[in-house]
Amino acid sequence: MGRGGTSRSAGALRTPLLAALAAALAVTGCAADGPRAARAPSPSMADAPSPEATSDVDLCVSIVRHWSREVLDGRGYGDYQSMGMSGGQYDILREVVDAARAARRRGTRDVDMVMERQAREGCAAWYRSGGPGEGPWR
Repeated sequence: MGRGGTSRSAGALRTPLLAALAAALAVTGCAADGPRAARAPSPSMADAPSPEATSDVDLCVSIVRHWSREVLDGRGYGDYQSMGMSGGQYDILREVVDAARAARRRGTRDVDMVMERQAREGCAAWYRSGGPGEGPWR
């Protein structure tokens, strides 16, 4: 036994114990309420759908329209997976780009409107017939 009535093994345990206590206090301090603290949703809001939920068709139209513009302008890259698309969406994209190129050749002023219409029609038909994971897409 050393001075003060403590053994060396008790002193050896004190340092890791203090370090663990300091770490626990630091973690607890991070979870304290503050301006940036994450808050759980209130029970009434937890089950409510988002008022701004986007439909599957609208999401499909958005991604197809974006990549159609990129491809039409020569900035498209990679395959459909690198674009974040499904195979069905990529099929729609190819049809949209073909229609937009044809519209350009004819001198159509608003090619974007052609792309929007083609994308919306293609995506609506795709989801009407089941979309990914349903119907013929299984």
